[in-house]
Amino acid sequence: MPELPEVETVVRDLTKSGICGCSIRAAAVNWPRTISGSTPEAFIKSLKGKTIKFVQRRGKYIIIQLCDENSIYIHLRMTGKLQIHPEGFQTGKHDHVVFRLSDERQLVFNDTRKFGRITMSKELPPNVAALGPEPLEKEFSKDWLQGALGRKSRAIKPLLLDQSFIAGLGNIYVDEALWQARIHPERNSRTITKEEADGLHSAIRTVLRRGIRNSGTTLGTGESNFYSVAGHRGRNADQLKVFRRDGEPCPACGRTIQRLIVGQRGTHICPQCQK
Repeated sequence: MPELPEVETVVRDLTKSGICGCSIRAAAVNWPRTISGSTPEAFIKSLKGKTIKFVQRRGKYIIIQLCDENSIYIHLRMTGKLQIHPEGFQTGKHDHVVFRLSDERQLVFNDTRKFGRITMSKELPPNVAALGPEPLEKEFSKDWLQGALGRKSRAIKPLLLDQSFIAGLGNIYVDEALWQARIHPERNSRTITKEEADGLHSAIRTVLRRGIRNSGTTLGTGESNFYSVAGHRGRNADQLKVFRRDGEPCPACGRTIQRLIVGQRGTHICPQCQK
């Protein structure tokens, strides 16, 4: 599933593409379940003629702000992608929603596994309103993190994956941050010391910023993997230290990286660095 760096890459690509200022001439919904919160017919009708003001991110959501205070909320889920094609592009079987823009281009939502969802609303959808702080914003401070960890009593990895605790983190970047902070993913959050919390705070920001600089992480070569709006692969896979590196030596100590299951998620650790 695309995480914060991948979604941020998509948002920046959409902004650079020049869709802001374009109006939506028409839309088509080829897989009705992609649209949530309304019928596809109502969704299409309410979009027509609306101008795109700007594009932003909240957690793993892409938010397209329209001129009439409505916003389009897009969650890519496992395999969702946004692509821009010229007018006349022939949609394929995985192209589920098409926005036809005033500059003769098409913004296409492609989703191989059909888990992605698109909602339009003037109000924050409940899932977005419930999101925790953004880990790259000032509200996510070292003091906040230390206090928040102490108020919970959960294994640290599932807690960091909880979007109501911190927005945008997923399996890749949590594994990377915990390795960098030298914290075992099964540690109870209440046992994390101030020094460890400070290290975890720095590690989260470091791995996310690295992921953004590298335009996200693409794993594998299949069409369901992450690709930018322009169709480029994320370059961050080569920078991963432990995620999907089981059987390889730890970059810090040389011990063999192991794969565990923590909170029903595949998890990668160094048994020496993360005791």
